[in-house]
Amino acid sequence: MPSFDVVSELNAHEVANGVDQANREIAQRFDFKDTGACFTLEGLTVTLQAQVDFQLKQMLEILKLRLGRRGIDLKCLEVKEAQLTLSSARQQVLLRQGIDAETAKKVTRLIKDSKLKIQGSIQGEKVRVTGKQRDELQAAIGLLRAAPLDLPLQFNNFRD
Repeated sequence: MPSFDVVSELNAHEVANGVDQANREIAQRFDFKDTGACFTLEGLTVTLQAQVDFQLKQMLEILKLRLGRRGIDLKCLEVKEAQLTLSSARQQVLLRQGIDAETAKKVTRLIKDSKLKIQGSIQGEKVRVTGKQRDELQAAIGLLRAAPLDLPLQFNNFRD
């Protein structure tokens, strides 16, 4: 029986490249000279460090631009509140990966409400969609791409 998996994954190598490019741009910009502003990537968390709050906002825009150009969907970014002190400012940006339980339930509900002859089942951080006809599975992919979800979705492991 044909099936495919709905996942939300990030390419860690492209994320690292995007953060490195953003660091290089910060190092070359005149308004950031000798400020100690930098990006640090630790796992799936990017930490922005600068002297003042408005520099953090500029750095966030640079990070979004660089990650967008590297093919990372900006829906997966979760920007935390800035932490301000007298001498420095920090902000964390979390990169969300994987489909959480609530989003997986939304995906399966969309599939059931579509009246297509397919079924969705939650399997950890992915949703497996099965059906008898390939055309219905392709219609389900189109339906999920148009759905207003807060995570970027990818479709892989298509089996005929």
